[in-house]
Amino acid sequence: MGDPQPKSYHGANITVTFDGRRCLHFAECLRGLPEVFDVRARPWITPDNAESAAVAEVVERCPSGALRYALRNGAEESPPHPTVVTTVEGGPILLHGDLTVTGRGRETRMALCACGRSSRRPSCDNACRTRPDRRVDPIA
Repeated sequence: MGDPQPKSYHGANITVTFDGRRCLHFAECLRGLPEVFDVRARPWITPDNAESAAVAEVVERCPSGALRYALRNGAEESPPHPTVVTTVEGGPILLHGDLTVTGRGRETRMALCACGRSSRRPSCDNACRTRPDRRVDPIA
């Protein structure tokens, strides 16, 4: 699921887009709607297996923003105000709000690197879990 380009999965009333480069495997989608999100199936996302409102609600739980949605009626995710910042022990800093990231534009959810090891800073790439021996000078 680490495809280089985001992939869209179209349903009758909702389209779900998945960006594997952003996925940190929190598995909110798998726990939330296993009938829609099933990594053993192809395609692994089948938006019509649940009501579009339920799919949108689960997509909004994706802490990294790897999952996004667009409803056929044009409705999009409404980020919370104020922005919510959550730290994960030994992991990223999660942001959920109306965010503007230089060079990336508008975001609603993202995971920031907290360890300094990510090759995609400011975004987390799970380097703290997959490359624990890599050292980064925190002052640099």
